[in-house]
Amino acid sequence: MDNLDLLAARTAQMIIDKTKDNKSSDVDNVVTKTLGVLQENGVYAAALFTFTRPKKEEEIAATMRQQLMQFASKDILHVKVPPDQPKETLDFVTEQIAKDLDTLLLIKQVWEQTLIYARYGAKARG
Repeated sequence: MDNLDLLAARTAQMIIDKTKDNKSSDVDNVVTKTLGVLQENGVYAAALFTFTRPKKEEEIAATMRQQLMQFASKDILHVKVPPDQPKETLDFVTEQIAKDLDTLLLIKQVWEQTLIYARYGAKARG
């Protein structure tokens, strides 16, 4: 069995590393908003939320979304990562994640952990 906490930490580090050209406060802000949506409304809403960010937040949200989707698909489900397009990503969430309650709850939990680590990583970088 994979150590999911380790994978969450590595994914968070990738988010922080790939957003190093952005202000840490901006990264923290986008990650915190996404975490809130994830906790309140779930995985599908969080994925959808990352596609709706204004121009200022778009790059950070895309990086975060790509890393979270890779974590879910490659590391947990062991399937091909979907293209980073709204329809393909949301179809993936619906068909690969949400169709099974255990998978949905697992992904939600590890994404929450990842975003918490990324949030603190952004604060530490700042």
